[in-house]
Amino acid sequence: MAHAKNHDYHVLPPSIWPFVAAASAFVMLFGAVLWMNDKGPWLFLAGLAGILYVMFEWWKDMVIESHSGDHTPVVVIGLRYGFILFILSEVMFFAAWFWSFFKHAMYPMYTYVGTEYIQPAIYAVNAFDLPLINTLVLLLSGAMVTWAHHELVHDGDRKTVEFTLLIGILLGIAFTFLQGYEYVYLITQRGYDFSGDVFYANFFMATGFHGFHVIIGTIFLAVCWFRLRAGHFTAERHVGFEAAAWYWHFVDVVWLFLFFAVYIWGM
Repeated sequence: MAHAKNHDYHVLPPSIWPFVAAASAFVMLFGAVLWMNDKGPWLFLAGLAGILYVMFEWWKDMVIESHSGDHTPVVVIGLRYGFILFILSEVMFFAAWFWSFFKHAMYPMYTYVGTEYIQPAIYAVNAFDLPLINTLVLLLSGAMVTWAHHELVHDGDRKTVEFTLLIGILLGIAFTFLQGYEYVYLITQRGYDFSGDVFYANFFMATGFHGFHVIIGTIFLAVCWFRLRAGHFTAERHVGFEAAAWYWHFVDVVWLFLFFAVYIWGM
C-alpha cells in the first residue's frame, strides 16, 4: 500500500522509444544529406524504417495504457493540450512556405538592387480543373470524418461510424493519387522543375508537404478505423479518434489556403 497510486497522473515507466526515435531521426537526416549528394537513399530509408517502427511500437504502448486505466481525465486533458500544441507547430511550419510564396511573388529579391519593380514569374495552373476536384474530394472526406465523429460522440450506430470513416479514408487516398497525377502532368507536360525557379520550389514544397501530411492523416484515420472495429472507442473515451479528426481538419484548412493562394491568386 505504500506504493499505491493516489493521484490522477500517469507516471511513465522507463522507455527505450525516445532514444530509438532520436537515433532513427539522426540516421534519416544523415542519410538524406548523403542522398542529396548522390550517395544513394539506403541510409535515409533505414532511418525512415526505424521511425515507422518506433511510431508503431510507441503508439501501441499508448493504446495499451489507455485500456489499462492509465488515461485518467487529467491525463486525457494533457493529451489534448499536447496535440493542440503539435498542430500549432504544424501551422507555423506551413506559415513559412506561405511567407516564402507571397514574399517572392510580391517583392522578389535579386543579386542586384534597383528601383524598377520586376514582375516575378508565376506559372499559373488552372485552379478550376483538377485542383478544384481535389479540393472537393478533401472537403468531402472531412465531412465524412465529422459525420463519423458526431455519430460516435452521440453513441450512434457503430456501423455508421465505421462506414463514414471508411469513406473519408478512401477519399483521402483518392486525393493523394489525384495530387500525384497532377505532379506527373505538371512535370512532363508543363515543364515544372523543382530547382528551376523560386515559384516551382515553393509550389512543390508547399503542396508536397501538404500531400505528405495527407498520407500521415490517412494512416492516422485508418488506424482509428481498425480500432473502431476492435471496439476500442466509446462515446466517453475516444481521444485517439478526436486527435485524428483534428489533424484531418487541419489538413483540410491548409489545403484551402493553398488552393486560394497558390492556384487562384497565382492565376
